[in-house]
Amino acid sequence: MVVLDCQELSYRFPNSKTIFVDINLYTAKDELVAVVGPTGTGKSTLLRVIAHLIPPTTGRVFLDGVEVRRPSSRISLVHQSIATFPWMTALENVRLVLSDKNMTEDEAIQLSKKMLSLVGLEGAENLYPKEMSGGMRQRVALARALGASPEVLLLDEPFVHLDELTANEIRKEVHELVFNPETTLKSVVLVSHNLHEVVQLADRVYIMNGSPARITDVVRIDLPRPRDERDPLFYDYVDTLYRGLDIRSIR
Repeated sequence: MVVLDCQELSYRFPNSKTIFVDINLYTAKDELVAVVGPTGTGKSTLLRVIAHLIPPTTGRVFLDGVEVRRPSSRISLVHQSIATFPWMTALENVRLVLSDKNMTEDEAIQLSKKMLSLVGLEGAENLYPKEMSGGMRQRVALARALGASPEVLLLDEPFVHLDELTANEIRKEVHELVFNPETTLKSVVLVSHNLHEVVQLADRVYIMNGSPARITDVVRIDLPRPRDERDPLFYDYVDTLYRGLDIRSIR
């Protein structure tokens, strides 16, 4: 069942160059899809277009068969920068996305606590960002995104600012966290430069190349979960993705 369906998307900066053209991408239920490509191919811009934070120059995005015409809580974006408000506690950071929901204050607090518990932060509700590690702050950002009850989660290099040990720990948990029966999520789109991360997490991978960028290949990762980086097939997929990248398009 198709959840997110992006058809013929292109984006051109006003009075400037075209970033990408003819992007066709879809996600199925309980599927994590990744997008990779050299620097400058517009991967992060593509996520903002999918979320309709900026409208596409051409093309359309559909969610459950209905066209997305404006930003919606049904599509949540987690940025690569660890975006937590320093003057708010972990609970208040998550509670923020529930301000326009039709629920009582007590219901909002209980849901915020539930989301924090889901990402492994039970008992950290009253901590401020300065009292948390980078991994904890990124978990708060993830809890906040899930608190909005999205159907699609967009992850833009979510672990790039974390040390490798912390990033690897969260990567191992992401699939279980986001597709937990207690969340509303149906599918995830991940943008990453880390090909090991992509093979660890993704069911399918879209490869973008060129200027303006286009999708030049789609690779299905057919490995059982949990995935073992020591598996020779794991490295075969990493090599396949690396060979698919046109480094000449980096700019």
